[in-house]
Amino acid sequence: MLRALDIRDMLIIDRLELGFQPGLNVLTGETGAGKSILLDSLGFVLGWRGRAELVRQGAEQGEVVAEFLLPEAHPAHAVLAEAGLPGGAELILRRVNTVDGRKTAWVNDRRCSGEVLRQLSETLVELHGQHDDRGLLNPRGHRLLLDAYADHDDMIAATRAAWGDMSRARKTVAATEAALDEIRAEEEFLRHAVSELDALDPQPGEEAELDVLRRTMQGAEKIRGDVARAFDLLGSDGAEGAMGDALRWLEGVADRAGGQLEEPLAALSRAMIELGEAQGGVEACLNGLEFDPSELERIEERLFAIRALARKHSVAPDDLAGHADTLRTRLAALDAGDADLEAQRTALKTSEATYDAAAAALSEARRSSAGALDAAVMAELAPLKMERAVFETKITDADAGPDGRDAVAFTVATNPGAPSGPLNKIASGGELSRFLLALKVCLSGDDSGRTMIFDEIDRGVGGATADAVGRRLAALAQGGQVLVVTHSPQVAAKAAYHWRVQKQVSEGQTLSTVVQLSPDERVDEIARMVSGDTITEEARAAARALLTG
Repeated sequence: MLRALDIRDMLIIDRLELGFQPGLNVLTGETGAGKSILLDSLGFVLGWRGRAELVRQGAEQGEVVAEFLLPEAHPAHAVLAEAGLPGGAELILRRVNTVDGRKTAWVNDRRCSGEVLRQLSETLVELHGQHDDRGLLNPRGHRLLLDAYADHDDMIAATRAAWGDMSRARKTVAATEAALDEIRAEEEFLRHAVSELDALDPQPGEEAELDVLRRTMQGAEKIRGDVARAFDLLGSDGAEGAMGDALRWLEGVADRAGGQLEEPLAALSRAMIELGEAQGGVEACLNGLEFDPSELERIEERLFAIRALARKHSVAPDDLAGHADTLRTRLAALDAGDADLEAQRTALKTSEATYDAAAAALSEARRSSAGALDAAVMAELAPLKMERAVFETKITDADAGPDGRDAVAFTVATNPGAPSGPLNKIASGGELSRFLLALKVCLSGDDSGRTMIFDEIDRGVGGATADAVGRRLAALAQGGQVLVVTHSPQVAAKAAYHWRVQKQVSEGQTLSTVVQLSPDERVDEIARMVSGDTITEEARAAARALLTG
């Protein structure tokens, strides 16, 4: 509910503080007094797009503050939480417009964007008028209005769940088909590559081992010649023989050398032992350097084959075995993919059938509810002197979506047999106002949390019809809040709270003010609306009759 509106330096308003109440609130005044400026100012603080020049001439900036009371379950709480803004039972919106066009907004003293204001406004205020394209005249919202009227929440939830399941199943099938198509495109390559890798069977570390063997065998011939010559020099015809002869000669004369040869003999004995170990090692090396030339050829062929496959698959030689496992896995996926795809297609058919059933049930319920809504609106049109008009909720096929596959549009025909069409294309100003009011009365079940504003919705009607309009506006205001800008005395008389918008000239400036009327002042204002500028006693009597009627 809108509790207060504070306007400063906007258009022809210098300072205005208004306090609104639950129920039916009306604003009256002569044409041009500034009633539309109040709506412009409220729309500004709510983030609506409107006039470009709003700052009062001579002021540096204009400012509007709107205070709302929020029940505990009000949808504005969710918007505040999503935007990270402070909440509570009170919601204070403040927006400033500087003379150079810059706009700044606050929600509960926290800076916010105009988009957040607009999201909040959708939950706070509902504006209805002949030129409003955000409310009942917008065909894009007619399906939502019909569903809200008929309480289709459970069926819509079931349809959305089925749509979600079907969409996920379609994505799964598409992804599997794409993956299988990709694998099939390279199936021949995969099978050849796996066969080639299996035939070679490369092992981790094998390439390095083969490279060492190859290098060793390539240089073995030269190495073996040098080692063999060294072995010969160490043998009996070389160092071993010479050292043996020296040892025997020294041993033969040692007992006559007075002990001087004991240490040399010991050293020679040790040298003979070391020499023997050297001979054994060199001999082992010679034996190891012996190789079959065909073995070198085999090693080179395998080494080159491993390296060629590694280059072909752009992997390291040691990773060939793991790469082969990866290719085998892809082939296995191809072999098993057809079975998986068939199962996924079966699941998709099931989800499509579930969605079809849910969407069909929702369509049937909408068609049934459309008839009930049409009958309810027609019943409201009769007291509004439009008993010959025809209101029809048309449902046509639309592309399937999460909310079913129906397009809903409210159409009217002003006379039987006349062609029907959209509300704002067929009805005249007064007729459109009454259509909108009748429709709103039928659709107002869940609007207690919103402030409904009707901008001259009674234009073009009078007498008993205007009285019927006023009664329906009063009924809409029960348990909620309705603000009406009106020129109709019959509508003004039904208000619980009455404000008069008036202009006055102060120091050469025209300013607009708003005053709340006392009971006596209401009589005079309604009398003015009945008779014009000259208020007669007859007009006052008529005003009192309207107020008590």
